Amino acid sequence: MYIGQAAQRSGTTIKSIRHYESIGLLPAAQRLGKYRVYDQQSVDLLIFIKCAQQLGFRLKELQSIFAGHQGPQMPWELAHQVIAAKKQEISERIAALSQQHSQLVEFEASLEQSQGDCPLNSV
Repeated sequence: MYIGQAAQRSGTTIKSIRHYESIGLLPAAQRLGKYRVYDQQSVDLLIFIKCAQQLGFRLKELQSIFAGHQGPQMPWELAHQVIAAKKQEISERIAALSQQHSQLVEFEASLEQSQGDCPLNSV
């Protein structure tokens, strides 16, 4: 299939596909004359990239999955490792944000208490 059809099937754009090729996320497509020709494995890889981006992966992180990888096959084991690391990172951020939220609740309560204690409030 040509690049337009690969873009349509994967839900990406032609521009994105060219960009992914240029940065090494997607192996260079076979050529039929001057046209790029993609197979279903390339479309599957494009779908993976799009899903990963929607889940918070940056292209640089995805490049680490594919660094040194050749061929259209997805390096599933490495993908699982990167996903596990991303889940851990998110868990740590959730814990930090939860702690920050608790501290804000305490701070707000102390402000309300201080405001109630102020002698100027009774004037």
